[in-house]
Amino acid sequence: MTELLYHTDSYLKEFTGCVVSVDEAARAVVLDRTAFYPGGGGQPCDFGTLELNGTVWTVEKTKKDGDNVLHFIAGTEPLPQVGQHLTGKLDWQRRYRLMRTHTAMHILCGVIYRDYGAHVTGGDMDIAQARMDFEFESMSAELVSVIEKSINTEVAKNAPIRVQILPREEAFQIPDLIRTKINLLPEGIPNVRTVEIVGLDLQADGGTHVASTVEVGTIHLVDYKSKGRINKRLYVELD
Repeated sequence: MTELLYHTDSYLKEFTGCVVSVDEAARAVVLDRTAFYPGGGGQPCDFGTLELNGTVWTVEKTKKDGDNVLHFIAGTEPLPQVGQHLTGKLDWQRRYRLMRTHTAMHILCGVIYRDYGAHVTGGDMDIAQARMDFEFESMSAELVSVIEKSINTEVAKNAPIRVQILPREEAFQIPDLIRTKINLLPEGIPNVRTVEIVGLDLQADGGTHVASTVEVGTIHLVDYKSKGRINKRLYVELD
């Protein structure tokens, strides 16, 4: 099982990990611990490098595989070997912009749930841009403008963002922990990671986030579309 260092420290840019397995055909290695986010919940995976004694391997993709994280290596040079201790370094500019974007989605979700009681029905994100679908019967440019003003008011509050890992039974005593229309948490997991924007939003989440809302910067709602009778999509961009 790969220890997921990003679960407790989203700002970890560099780490050491031991190679526990190598897949030569896929050109992928598994480490005993990693700060690379493997993708999931709409957030893309991290890129970066693995290094040992001057040799640098480029990590072009990371992916969850059961309880492990696969680090896919670009190129054709020989792969690291089992037992070697490598230094991992994230493409921090990419990661930090994804952290800002992911937190922006939580601010949007929190404001819409607080003000309109609408659940999330879908979403996806990339660097500094995203889309999110909500249970709205109608949407208008005027309403989008009101929502945009509200979410940027929350950004300016500089509210702290707290992460906790709770026993499943304790986590599910939190009201409205699941903000998506469908509960996406796997059955049987013993612990649940929660992300709280203090004073606004608390929900189960496995991704990476900034430490305070002000780090997100200005959130722009650049477009909206109807995706069904009770399903409206908002498009988001960050500076």
